[in-house]
Amino acid sequence: MRKNCAAVIVAAGSAARMQGIDKMLVPLAGVPVVLRSAQALAACAEIDSLVIVTRKELVGQVTALCAGVKKLKAVVPGGASRAESVLAGLDALPPEAELAAVHDGARPLVTAAVVREAVQEAARCGAAAPAVPVHDTIKVAKNGAVLSTPDRSRLFAVQTPQVFDAAMLKDALHRALEAGVALTDDCSAAEAAGVAVHLTPGSEENLKITTPVDLTLAEAILKRRNSMRIGHGYDVHRLTEGRKLILGGVEIPFERGLDGHSDADVLVHAVMDALLGAAALRDIGVLFPDNDPAYKGISSMLLLEKVMEHLRAAGYAVGNVDVTVLAQRPKLKDYIPAMRENLARAMGVDLGCVSVKATTEEGLGFTGSGEGIACHAVCLLEGR
Repeated sequence: MRKNCAAVIVAAGSAARMQGIDKMLVPLAGVPVVLRSAQALAACAEIDSLVIVTRKELVGQVTALCAGVKKLKAVVPGGASRAESVLAGLDALPPEAELAAVHDGARPLVTAAVVREAVQEAARCGAAAPAVPVHDTIKVAKNGAVLSTPDRSRLFAVQTPQVFDAAMLKDALHRALEAGVALTDDCSAAEAAGVAVHLTPGSEENLKITTPVDLTLAEAILKRRNSMRIGHGYDVHRLTEGRKLILGGVEIPFERGLDGHSDADVLVHAVMDALLGAAALRDIGVLFPDNDPAYKGISSMLLLEKVMEHLRAAGYAVGNVDVTVLAQRPKLKDYIPAMRENLARAMGVDLGCVSVKATTEEGLGFTGSGEGIACHAVCLLEGR
């Protein structure tokens, strides 16, 4: 069941490692870091409201900078420690907030997927945080001498937003302060209170801007994210007896089906080629050869999921897809809504990002004569 979730953006730290630059106000591709962080969370459907916590002397400036951010309820001064600052933010949350997503203001590149996974897991179990595996070998040392080498397969770098039952987090932070427990993150407070924190997938791009080098890396990531690429795909299959007719993952009652090595879903094939072409990742003939028995009769929707894995690995997300099916028969109007839903789910996009249309060929050509069905697809990819 969905729970109301409010975000606390903590932007009250010092700029000790930024060579005198206030990292919250420094421009990142022309937009102050704290504003980018607020905009990123405000754009997430799982976040219902926002509160920003900053240093007392910056409250007015941050309020003015973020005045246009939707869902922002307040900008409040922080305390002497992170725990006190988070509590100040929790106190300013709307009363309907059941979950609190605490986010570092210095992580402006957080994605909707990272936020969604953490919020949904916290709604289920009460406490969740995004994390990525540690890739470097870690040493425990004292006075410059190595004491031990932990097994890195069990080590994770925790990110934000860290999401909790709001009442539980407030109680845990008060207990930690009373006990004098030093907290490096908010999960530590939950752990000290005996609450199990579940880890969700983070992102290597969800970096925390701590040094001037981090700003350079963030600029490079944004430059790639802001890139857009267009792709076009085309496919055609012959209609034959003894085969099911499957289009967009929907089985359509008809006396003939499309001939092919897989399920011959011409619509999905065109979409996959458009996506692969936009990313310059070759085509489905290369990825899924028609002489490979592994793909004999396979659902093209499963192949689309594999294509999406390739796109994500290459740093792309789907902006939108527009499909036109060329078929004299059968009529497809009643099946198009289900096709759109299947495509949107497989590509991880909203339904409004997927268009499917069908047209006849007025009896002309091989599609017009009923010999086969063809499909065109165009797509827009966005760098992530």
